Amino acid sequence: MYRSASTGLASISRHLSPWTLLILGIALVVALPVMVVLAHIVMPTEGVWQHLASTVLGRYVSNTLYLTVTVGLGTMIIGTGTAWLVVMCRFPGRRIFEWALLLPLAVPTYVIAYAYTDFLQFAGPVQTWLREVFEWGRGDYYFPNIRSLGGAATLITLVLYPYVYLLARAAFLEQSVCVLDVGRTLGRGPWNLFATVAVPLARPAIVAGVSLVLMETLNEFGAVQFFGVDTFTTGIYRTWFGLGEQVAAAQLAACLLLFVFLLILLERWSRGKRQYFHTTNRYQQLPEYRLHGWRATAAFLACALPVLIGFLIPSGLLAQMAVTSGDALWGTRFLGFAWNSLKLAVIASLIAVGLAVILSYGVRLHDSPLTRISTRIASMGYAVPGSVIAVGILIPFAWLDNTVNTWLHANYGTIVGLIFSGTAFILIYAYVVRFLAVSFNTVEASLGKVTPTMDAASRTLGQTPAGTLKRVHTPIMRGSLFAAGILVFVDIMKELPATIILRPFNFDTLAVRAYSLASDERLAEASTASLAIVAVGIIPVILLSMAMRRSRPGSGKR
Repeated sequence: MYRSASTGLASISRHLSPWTLLILGIALVVALPVMVVLAHIVMPTEGVWQHLASTVLGRYVSNTLYLTVTVGLGTMIIGTGTAWLVVMCRFPGRRIFEWALLLPLAVPTYVIAYAYTDFLQFAGPVQTWLREVFEWGRGDYYFPNIRSLGGAATLITLVLYPYVYLLARAAFLEQSVCVLDVGRTLGRGPWNLFATVAVPLARPAIVAGVSLVLMETLNEFGAVQFFGVDTFTTGIYRTWFGLGEQVAAAQLAACLLLFVFLLILLERWSRGKRQYFHTTNRYQQLPEYRLHGWRATAAFLACALPVLIGFLIPSGLLAQMAVTSGDALWGTRFLGFAWNSLKLAVIASLIAVGLAVILSYGVRLHDSPLTRISTRIASMGYAVPGSVIAVGILIPFAWLDNTVNTWLHANYGTIVGLIFSGTAFILIYAYVVRFLAVSFNTVEASLGKVTPTMDAASRTLGQTPAGTLKRVHTPIMRGSLFAAGILVFVDIMKELPATIILRPFNFDTLAVRAYSLASDERLAEASTASLAIVAVGIIPVILLSMAMRRSRPGSGKR
C-alpha cells in the first residue's frame, strides 16, 4: 500500500514538472476573465434566453455562419496565393508587395466601412458620377448595397487576409529547399509544386491564419453594427449593454465560444496524426520563378488589387477628408494619443509573444492532456468579445482594489486608489487575454515544423530545455515570432471595446478618438485619428516584414 502511494506521488510529480506548473499558472491567470463570464451560465435568465431563441437567435446563427465561411475562404485564397507569389516568383513590384500586402491590417474594419459607405452610397461620388454620365435617375439602375451582409463579408475579407498572408509567407520562407528540389526533379512546375508540395507543408501556418481570421470575424462588431447585420457579437452587446441582461449575454458568449472550439476540434480531427516537420537543416536561398508576359501581369494584378481596394482607396478617401475638414484638435494632443497606443501595443505584444513561446514549448516538452487543455484554455479569450472580457476583468479587479483599500484604511488610515482597475495595467492585461491566441497559434504552427530529432541532438550535446529553446528553436522560428509580434501589435492598435470600458480616466488612444467621432457620424473629423492609427502601425509593419525576409536561415542579402 505504501509503495503504491509513493508510486502515485512520483507519477504526479513527473507530470507536474516546472514547465507544466508554469503552463498551469499562465492558463489560470489568462483565463480568469473568461471564467468569470462563464460563471454566469448557470444563473437563471428569467425567460430572456427563450425570447432570444424565438426571435433573433436564428438570424444570429445564419449571418455568423455566412460571414465565417465567406471570409474564411476569401482570406485563405488571397493570403496564400499572394504569399506564394512574393516568396517564390519574380515579377514587377514584387519587393513592394512584400510589405504592401500587409497594409490593410493597419486599418480598422469600422473605419473602412465608414469610408466605403460614404464613397458608394446614393449621394456618393461613384453613383453621382454614373448618373451624370449615363443620365440615370433614381430607380433606373442597379447598384449593390454596401450596407449588407455581402458588403460586410467583402470588406472584412479585404481587411483580414493579411493574417493568412503573413503566416503563409513566414511558412514558405522557412521551408527547406530539399523538398522543393525533389518536386522539381519529378517534373513538377511552379504551380503544381505550389499545390502539391508547398501548401501541404505550410498547412499548419495557413490553418492558423484562417483560424485567427475566423475568430476575428466572430468578434467583429464595428462594421457589422454599422451595416445593420445581426451576428452573435452584436447580439451579445445588445443583450449585455442594451437590455442589461448580463446572464443572457454571457450565455450567448458561451455559444460563440463553443462554436470556436468546434472549429478548432474540426481542424485537429482533419489533420489526424499527420506531422509537418523539416527533416533537414539544408536552408539556402529559395528558387525563384521569373514570370513574363501575361503571367507577370496576372501576378501583379493579383497582388495589387487587395492593396488597392483594402488600403489605398479608403486611405485616400480618409486623407481627402482629413485635409479638407479634419479634426480641429489635431496637434500636440494627438502625440499623446499616439504615444498611449504605441506604448500599450509594444508592451502587450512582447508579453503575448513571450507567453506564447512558453506555452507552445511547454506542450512540446510535456505533451499531456493536462498541458494541452491548459493551453487551449489560456488562448480562448480571442473567442470572447472585448467588452465581455473587459467586464470579466472589472469584476475581480474592482473587488481586489476595494479589498486592498479597505484593509489599508482600517490598518493604516490610508487609501492608495485604484491601483489595478484604474491604471494602464488593466488594459495590458486585457490585451494579453484577448490576443494571446494570435501569438500562440502563430508560434505553435512554427514550432510544430521543427523535427523532434533536433531536440534530441541538442540534449545529447548537453543543452537544457531552456538552452535548446534559446539556441535551436528561436533562430528557426525567428520569422514566425516577428509575424506574431506584428499581428498582436496591429490588433492592439485597433482594439476598441475593451479599451473604451477599461481605460483609465483621461487616458485616450487613437482608436477611442476615431470611433467616438465616427459613431457620431463625424466621419471627416474621425479621418484624422484613423490616419494616425495607420501611420503609427505602418512603420513597424514594413520594418518587421523586411526583417522576416532576412530571417530565413541560410539566406543572405538579396
